[in-house]
Amino acid sequence: MLQDFCVAVEDPASALFVNGKFCKDPKLASANDFFFSGLNVFRDTSNSLGSNVTAVNVDNLAGLNTLGMSLARIDFAPYGLNPPHTHPRATEFFIVLEGTLYAGFVTSDGDAGNRLFTKMLYLGDVFVFPFGLIHFQLNVGKTNAVAFAGFRSQNPGLITIANAVFESNPKINPDVLTKAF
Repeated sequence: MLQDFCVAVEDPASALFVNGKFCKDPKLASANDFFFSGLNVFRDTSNSLGSNVTAVNVDNLAGLNTLGMSLARIDFAPYGLNPPHTHPRATEFFIVLEGTLYAGFVTSDGDAGNRLFTKMLYLGDVFVFPFGLIHFQLNVGKTNAVAFAGFRSQNPGLITIANAVFESNPKINPDVLTKAF
């Protein structure tokens, strides 16, 4: 790092471009640039997956710019799923605050050969999803579940596998999908 912080700004006028965002003049930074409120609220999970992710990253907490970290709250309805996905720019640290979750990841098809690692997670349990690997969480309980995730990136990115493959724009040629699956 070349400075203590680099609060992200959208307006490039008289700003410095660092790590994908423009930096606010540090003399104009305030405590609000480093503040986010609302992670104490259970979010609406009445969707087809039964889950809701509240991300806190450089896009909604400007003070995270260049700090190499972000987080998320994941709310699960009973039997809700955070579907198989990957973060192309981050390792994920995952901790259960409420409920029982079945979590896992799949290794790359290199040395470990698409090996599946899974664990049943309970209150206070921690699981780590290695950088860029496909992973998921499923609420196996009859009550809501809540977890927090920490990421080693200010913007970890998200690729939901089913969406990327079946909802690409333009569509992937069906012959490709048929042969692949």
